[in-house]
Formats: sequence, C-alpha cells, structure tokens
Amino acid sequence: MPPRLKNTGTRLTPPDPICASAMVREGATGFRFEVDWHGTRAAAFVIRHLGRAHAYLNRCGHIPVELDWQPGEFFDSSRLYLVCATHGALYDPTSGACLGGRCEGRGLVVLPVEERDGHLFLIKEN
Repeated sequence: MPPRLKNTGTRLTPPDPICASAMVREGATGFRFEVDWHGTRAAAFVIRHLGRAHAYLNRCGHIPVELDWQPGEFFDSSRLYLVCATHGALYDPTSGACLGGRCEGRGLVVLPVEERDGHLFLIKEN
C-alpha cells in the first residue's frame, strides 16, 4: 500500500519512511536516522515505550550533544528513562520532557511519527 498523504492545507506531502516497526522493540536499542532540521541534516532517533513509538532529535536539552552512550543506547539502566550520556540528564520517553539533571526543564525536540503497515514514518511538517 502506498504511503498515505498528509493534507497540510497547502500541499500534500508523503511521510518519510524511517524503518520497519520490528526494528524498534519495547525499551530496547533505539533506531538512529537523520532528518532535515532548519536546512541542515540532524541526528534523530526513535524508541518504543509503553507500546508506542516516539521520535526525537538526538540532541540534549542542555547543550547540543547526542544522547546515546553507544549507538542507539538511549535508555538508562532501568529502561524507564532516556538519559544523556554526557550530562546524565533524564527525559520522559513518552514526551521528551526533562525530568531532572542539567537539562533544567528543557526537553527533547519531538518529531511526529506514525506507525502503520509494519513501518514507522516521520510526518513532515511544512
């Protein structure tokens, strides 16, 4: 089935495929990918938490460093929170909100995703 088009009011744009849904398991290693972010390529990732896929820019709210301590390793040892390997800041995996540490209330940048037909798609914002 072809990707569903999103009506943005000005034009229809197909969502960008990220990966197969099976590649992102509950509380496990996240899937890294790149997005166009304000005219440049930026690192991003998608994880699964409480049964849903959530995607974010791979950038700490404190300073713009990537979160993962090993490629795709975004969860802390309890597998309940996302953690910045550089600063130890903790983030809510379902919202990207800062929960504590040096992020000082600055959360992660949320990237809208859609899951269907066995795949994850990044929803393009116009």
